[in-house]
Amino acid sequence: MATRWGLCGAGKISHDFSVALKTLPPGDHQIAAVAARSLERARDFAKKHGVPRAYGSYEELADDPEIDVVYVGVLHTEHWRVGLLFLRAGKNVLCEKPFAMNSRQVEDLVAASRKSNVFLMEAIWSRCFPVHAEVRRLLAEDAVGEVKLVKAYFGSPQLHVPRSVQKELGGGALLDIGVYCLQFVLMVFKGERPASIQATGVLLDSGVDESMVVVLKFSRNRMAFCTFSIAVPLPNDATISGTKGTIRVLGPMHCPTKLVVNGKETQYPLPEPCLPLNFTNSTGLRYEAEEVRQCLLKGLKESPRMPLSESLQLTEIMDEARKQVGVVFNQDSQ
Repeated sequence: MATRWGLCGAGKISHDFSVALKTLPPGDHQIAAVAARSLERARDFAKKHGVPRAYGSYEELADDPEIDVVYVGVLHTEHWRVGLLFLRAGKNVLCEKPFAMNSRQVEDLVAASRKSNVFLMEAIWSRCFPVHAEVRRLLAEDAVGEVKLVKAYFGSPQLHVPRSVQKELGGGALLDIGVYCLQFVLMVFKGERPASIQATGVLLDSGVDESMVVVLKFSRNRMAFCTFSIAVPLPNDATISGTKGTIRVLGPMHCPTKLVVNGKETQYPLPEPCLPLNFTNSTGLRYEAEEVRQCLLKGLKESPRMPLSESLQLTEIMDEARKQVGVVFNQDSQ
């Protein structure tokens, strides 16, 4: 029986998610409904993507009994409020990254999922890509010896994009793209808590971070450093350096199709989209959708690929980085 998806939000990422689902067997995944803040937008989206039901409010989607899981693809300033709505209504939820604005909000979402006994996952889609699965396998086999250093870069010129630069829209490099670099480090070090976090960066006039460097120190003399920016392009790759070799995830590291292990490159091609996409390699959203389906079929309440404990730790690291650099959102005092 197909997993019946409800889409919360009719924007760019929901479009790409819908296109990605069409690369999977229709007997496994169906979009049953879409909700937006305006019924007109929801209906336009439904018509374009062949979705049977359209709602002009998120509450109507929360009340729909024929939905197995909700994909939350709205602006991250809304993740906490909207996420709680669906979780309290007893819905399984896949919530776009960043999970929420700070760790207190993430704690609320996790607590709500446990109280309702439903599935919850932060949509760190990178974790579900075949490249990341292969990296985890290689690390488990000590393919490059003891890992001593991890580097991750992500730079994307986005100063012209309102949601990237405005504080009230949750702007800044860290929450939008830095999250991908930091999650990669946590994956490599298996969710270990860093012994120290050092962050420095520069702010836009709006008070959000334009560029940031975060250095993490772990036990046994292991380190990671992440550089991300919404002002300039960067290599957007990630390197794992071990005592016996090197693993390189070629750019775009957050949705990769190429892996280089000790100089040998392997490619992992993506299926072609049926409609134009808004973001790079978005048919790769199929992997997280299938991960959610498999978790639901097994009765799991969280994904082993992106456990809730790691989502919370990821947000705590970002909270500390923001604190050191001086980025404060209204949600931090609520």
